[in-house]
Amino acid sequence: MLRIQRSANEEVVFTLSGQMDEEPIAELEKLIHSEADGRPITLDLKDLTGVDENAIAFLGRCEANSITLKNCAGYIREWITRQRREAKD
Repeated sequence: MLRIQRSANEEVVFTLSGQMDEEPIAELEKLIHSEADGRPITLDLKDLTGVDENAIAFLGRCEANSITLKNCAGYIREWITRQRREAKD
């Protein structure tokens, strides 16, 4: 289960806690798209305990769309990087 907590000042921060898999991604995408005021968006991953391949693809797309990934665990960063390299080949 993924818990999503929103906070906002100059930027909108979604703090993610728990497991991120295919099911909550659609909900998170809706929340991100509902932020239409142009403020920068950050996903804080410090409390993320697990991800699957769908989550990695989603996080990669977020970065490609100028969404900042904060407190990204090394293994998640490496997985995103590897997936990008494979997509280029």
